[in-house]
Amino acid sequence: MDGKPRYRRILLKLSGEALAGDRDYGVDFQVVHRVAKEVKRVQDHGVEIALVVGGGNIFRGQAVAERGLDRATGDYMGMLGTVINALALQDALEKLGLPARTMSAIQMNQVAEPYIRRRAVRHLEKGRVVLLAGGNGNPYFTTDTTAALRAVELEAEVVMKATKVDGVYTADPFRDPTATKFQRLDYMEVLNRGIDVMDNTALTLCMDNGVPIVVFDMLKEGNMERVVCGDPIGTLVGVGG
Repeated sequence: MDGKPRYRRILLKLSGEALAGDRDYGVDFQVVHRVAKEVKRVQDHGVEIALVVGGGNIFRGQAVAERGLDRATGDYMGMLGTVINALALQDALEKLGLPARTMSAIQMNQVAEPYIRRRAVRHLEKGRVVLLAGGNGNPYFTTDTTAALRAVELEAEVVMKATKVDGVYTADPFRDPTATKFQRLDYMEVLNRGIDVMDNTALTLCMDNGVPIVVFDMLKEGNMERVVCGDPIGTLVGVGG
């Protein structure tokens, strides 16, 4: 990375589905290793990194609830899936020589530290990657909302939402060849037009606290580093620029 990183502390939001790779279920450890390498490229330059990972590759509570399972039970099961993903990422990061800590909003002391804000901040200050699992500990909230909440709590300067596309489009670019990419969007424009960036609770949290969101393609090597460096990669939502 040339020059000084634009952000000192970031919150990376990674979906569980991304960790599945081309599989319908489970963890593709080649993808996990690739994500870990991208994180290392950024962390090597002194950027503090907190990471919220979803659990959709293991279990999707809302989807199963539509088939009769109690929604709260399904959401708790999905939260446990996020812990599995966080532990996989922690192992991959440590194999690259990066100190990492998994912190869970649901206490399971044998495998993860309990999430305590001040302790998480201390880990970040010590140069450890903090993997935030277990959602926010409550059902009916998405991991997008968790990412926004943790970004505000930990005073992250940006939420970086890693996806399989290179930004936010007017339509699904895989289905509509005429879809065009937004370079920049205002929070209210996203809310009013119902543009799929993050759920409304997450977006409102970011808007109320002035936290920008960058949606970018995590699968392209070096993209995370470019975003942190300030390159116009992906779509920027909110303040900044």
